[in-house]
Amino acid sequence: MTERQPYRVLGRHPGFELRRYPAHLVAELHIDGGFAAAGTAAFRPLAAYLSGANRSRRRMGTNGPVVQAATGSEQIAMTAPVVQEEGDRPGAWRVWFVLPARLTPATVPEPEDPRITVREIPEQLAAAVRFAGRWTDRAFDQRATALGRAVTDAGLTPSGAIRYARFDPPWKPWFLRHNEVVLPVVE
Repeated sequence: MTERQPYRVLGRHPGFELRRYPAHLVAELHIDGGFAAAGTAAFRPLAAYLSGANRSRRRMGTNGPVVQAATGSEQIAMTAPVVQEEGDRPGAWRVWFVLPARLTPATVPEPEDPRITVREIPEQLAAAVRFAGRWTDRAFDQRATALGRAVTDAGLTPSGAIRYARFDPPWKPWFLRHNEVVLPVVE
């Protein structure tokens, strides 16, 4: 069973849920290209990282100080969602896997692929809309536009980039796929 990123629903508004996400770690890759191509290009290296293309950190100690040392690789359980957001320029994307909650900055394995970075996303308030369907830029764009309008209509102010979240594998029938559009908002 795949671990899902936790959140707490604070309220429901026309067109979205208001959620509080706890601080969490992500493994991230920056990709240039179109929406669909970026997600596809990032998936394989990020999946390889979870499958063991990393340098594990294990705490080892006896009577002396605690010592941290690289100790081979470690498999990391798959989590959901896979998230994609626009980068700092047109045609650039950041794609990330949310890492399991048990990992901390001190215990998360280091990626072997230098393109992958691990970072912590602080606790965050966000508006989210869930939908079923295909992973197309058009499907996500329509929901992102509607979410942006609903957020401002509710008197909230966006505080970050729109995120596109995919929860299911590509072999799941499109009409059963769980997708979300998430927009961070000001507290």
